[in-house]
Amino acid sequence: MSPNIFLQNGELVIILIKSEKPTIKKKGSHFLSLRWILLATYVVVGIVPLLLIASTILHSVQDYFIEERKKELLSQANVISGQITSHEYMSDKANRDALEETMLEMSQEHDFRVLVLDSSCLVVYDTGYSDVGKTVLIPEVFEALENKDIARTQEDGMVYAAVSISGSSNTRVGVVLVSDDMQDIADTVVDIARKGNLLLAGLAIIVIIMMIIISQIFTEPIKKMIKVIQKMSEGHFEQRVQVHSQIHNEIVDLALACNHMADQLEKVESTRQQFVSNVSHELKTPLSSIKVLSESILLQEDVPKEMYVEFLHDINSEVDRMAAIINDLLTLVKLDQKEIPLNFKETDLNGVVEGIIKRLLPLAQAKNISIQYEKGKDVTAMADEMKLTLAIANLVDNAIKYTPEDGKVEINLDADHQNAFISVADTGIGIPDNEVARIFERFYRVDKTRDRETGGTGLGLSITHSTIMMHNGSIKVYSKEDEGTTILVRIPIRQNIL
Repeated sequence: MSPNIFLQNGELVIILIKSEKPTIKKKGSHFLSLRWILLATYVVVGIVPLLLIASTILHSVQDYFIEERKKELLSQANVISGQITSHEYMSDKANRDALEETMLEMSQEHDFRVLVLDSSCLVVYDTGYSDVGKTVLIPEVFEALENKDIARTQEDGMVYAAVSISGSSNTRVGVVLVSDDMQDIADTVVDIARKGNLLLAGLAIIVIIMMIIISQIFTEPIKKMIKVIQKMSEGHFEQRVQVHSQIHNEIVDLALACNHMADQLEKVESTRQQFVSNVSHELKTPLSSIKVLSESILLQEDVPKEMYVEFLHDINSEVDRMAAIINDLLTLVKLDQKEIPLNFKETDLNGVVEGIIKRLLPLAQAKNISIQYEKGKDVTAMADEMKLTLAIANLVDNAIKYTPEDGKVEINLDADHQNAFISVADTGIGIPDNEVARIFERFYRVDKTRDRETGGTGLGLSITHSTIMMHNGSIKVYSKEDEGTTILVRIPIRQNIL
């Protein structure tokens, strides 16, 4: 914001021009709504794990059914092998018909196929009648002849269960091979999968609906805050975010922070307008006086030399006053923009305070005001001696100006292991409670009439406040009207100087 200042009809006019910076858009940057990001995140986090769990459970169920089928076929094969051994089926052909009838009934009842092979892998009996007399050379048969019961799933979806047949002297005289397909298992798994998919689809719909509602709950307040911030960026600082939530969360904190920012911006704008008004008023008064004095000289004829000298002295005083105001304004601007670097060095604060008292003592003596100085200890701190001296001198000078005759000003210096403390207390006019917080505002006057009589630009306390802040310190005011004021300054003994 750049000021244009000029005179019009003897009055100061200040125009503030706000320079707008062009909005820079990043190339390739696309707007992606937080709502859709949340929705996509919920889908990935909520639905994808469900699908993985469902798939794992389905495979586990299928593996369980297959293992149970293998156990069942091995059990049936062992039963048949025991019957073959007890009836001497492999050596006594007389008993074969009855046993084959039994095996055929078992095969039809349980819907599997039974093959009986001798030790040379030749098919002796087949409930399907198609492989009798053929040689079956498969790993399961060889493992069974080695006295190892085995059940294994084949690539074509069949399950082979092979059990050896014992002969005399515990020899292996043959193998019972039971085979079955897993079509019924596949049908069962497909049916479970179909029902599971319907359940998952229902759950997914419910989850998506809930996610849309939740994302709406989260993003709608943010959208409202964005609109409020956009309005504030256009200068409508009265805008506020409505907070109705009964639950305190981060969104509510964000809304409250946004409203607090709006309060501060509105306060800054009000202060700025008041500052411009104050600057105009402060500079208009000496300009008006100069104009009146110069016109008085110009409009009169045969003006005595003494009057010229008197009026020129008055004009010179008003010019000095304007110069002081402008110089203080420039100092404040430089302090705000940190254009004035601080020259930190080891500073004897006792010497600083004693030097201020020595310089201002004549002002106090002229009003019969006593200055009492108490120092708790010798205090040395890292500070800019010149600027800190000016800041503390402003406080002591104000205490003297606003203390009636025969009053008292007390100055105290003390420190702990981290901070130095300087207090300036007076028995002056005091400050009303509702105005204590505003005394550091630029041109703000508690008593405008008395302040003009005592001189000054109305910027001293503002400069003091800015200087103490630049020292990373603090300044507090305690005052009671008609009883006096105490100002406490704190500055760190050590500074973090980069």
